[in-house]
Amino acid sequence: MKNIYFILTFTGSWLSKRVREYTKNEYSHVSISLDKELNNMFSFGRKNAYNPFRGGLVQEYPNKGTFKRFYNTKCIIYSYEITDKSYNLLKENISEMYAEKKKYKFNFLGLCAVMFNKKITRKYRFYCAEFVKYILQKSNVNVLLPEIVKPEDFQKIDGIKEIYKGYLRDYKVK
Repeated sequence: MKNIYFILTFTGSWLSKRVREYTKNEYSHVSISLDKELNNMFSFGRKNAYNPFRGGLVQEYPNKGTFKRFYNTKCIIYSYEITDKSYNLLKENISEMYAEKKKYKFNFLGLCAVMFNKKITRKYRFYCAEFVKYILQKSNVNVLLPEIVKPEDFQKIDGIKEIYKGYLRDYKVK
């Protein structure tokens, strides 16, 4: 058995504030990491820390890029245990997508549709929660998530364990 990690964040950016206003939830973004150190953390977000409109599949780092720019990013980190087989498949699926990351774009239309409780899927386009759900399903990680998924839905997964809450910049592996 191996652990994966769900990282829910709130940067305080204009877009994250709009998402928070709609959801009334503390966090507006979700990422998935293959390791506790968050060296292999992925999501759909900004490709450039200063441009919220150019998004896609990104590897994220706690102290680089968008999270460095938004120094006061708040987060909550959860661990979740999966089988070795699912872990290896998850790692492989993320690697395959990341190798072709130029073809993936941010699903702004899909994100807006969530506000109206609608789902709009588009080929090679995801918003953060949609990507994490997709990659879990593709890797045979069976978690119960709604059809129209939001970052806070990952907090409700059976069997997750909170391992940290605070500023992302202060996260240290224990």
